[in-house]
Amino acid sequence: MNFDFSDDSKLLREQAQRFLGEQCTPKVVRHVLEGDAPYSSALWQAMAEMGWLGAAIPDRYEGAGLGYEALCVLAEELGRVLAPVPFVSTVCLAAEAILAAGSEAQKREYLPKIVRGELIATFALAEGPGEPREPGVRARLTDGRITGSKWPAPDGSIAQLAVVTTRDESGVVLALVDLAAPGVTRSAVPMVDPSADHARLDFDNAPAAVLGTGGHGWDMVRRLLDRAAILTAFAQVGGATASLEMATAYAKERFAFGRPIGSFQAIKHKLADVYVATELARSNAYYGAWALSVAAADLPLAAATARVSASDAFFLAAKENIQVHGGVGFTWDYDCHLYYRRAKLLALSLGSPRYWKDRVVSELETRNAA
Repeated sequence: MNFDFSDDSKLLREQAQRFLGEQCTPKVVRHVLEGDAPYSSALWQAMAEMGWLGAAIPDRYEGAGLGYEALCVLAEELGRVLAPVPFVSTVCLAAEAILAAGSEAQKREYLPKIVRGELIATFALAEGPGEPREPGVRARLTDGRITGSKWPAPDGSIAQLAVVTTRDESGVVLALVDLAAPGVTRSAVPMVDPSADHARLDFDNAPAAVLGTGGHGWDMVRRLLDRAAILTAFAQVGGATASLEMATAYAKERFAFGRPIGSFQAIKHKLADVYVATELARSNAYYGAWALSVAAADLPLAAATARVSASDAFFLAAKENIQVHGGVGFTWDYDCHLYYRRAKLLALSLGSPRYWKDRVVSELETRNAA
């Protein structure tokens, strides 16, 4: 079985690498990290003009209709350059929730705006520290009004719309909340990676609309997390690859005792370990992309496996990149810390590595018991 990407997706990758090489340099990332702007609006609009925001959205909603394979490619390339844009929160989470559970009217209202870059959205799941589990959903929806708090919400400071996990008399439901409506307040939540915005959203009897017909329950939330886990895994693989490339380039140009440090066995072993971990993560991510594209029964296991291996690979790559750079690796002027920050942040988004390892075990137990 061939899990490689199609020729069209490979062309998309080449296009993305050229575009991002020009439009998303480390200077752009640092401008967001060090400045007041929560994201790069110019890059976001350029991505919309390229059609990237609607890569997996059907053309009847003004999307490109390229499918999840293309979306995985874009996620990897955006992860490679640490693009400071609300791509995961808007495209990989909120848009996917609307596609999966929204009514036709809701899809036609919101998805074209996302495609055009006019609407930034977030998926508000967490209510403080903890894993994404059903008992953790405490926000309440009563008579079209929502009360509760969600934090940290990715890109919550800049989003205009939130897909919120909440409860009504039937159980867990997804609700759409206009973040400019009365009863909504938000405050910034400092994170290890300031180039990725997060906020606390407080709802005090704020107006909300059930997504679709409701009644989807926690199973829908888990399916959305599985999809986002695969897409996030590609972003992590991209970051791990860039970290490895950065460390390898430095090991070739930095001399010590009259020879490149890459010639020393200790450095070779570090880079070899990172390479093996990254390629393992890439393999698992590719399998996840296949499962996502064909809606395979193995999707939950593929998502959890991809998530675990990608989190481990990106953290290892970012950590060893700093080590290979030696005394300058941890300094502000070098870009190593940018990848380390993002590796730590992505490893905790959508649930911790421990949560996803538990998912791997539970999915294997379910399969073996069948």
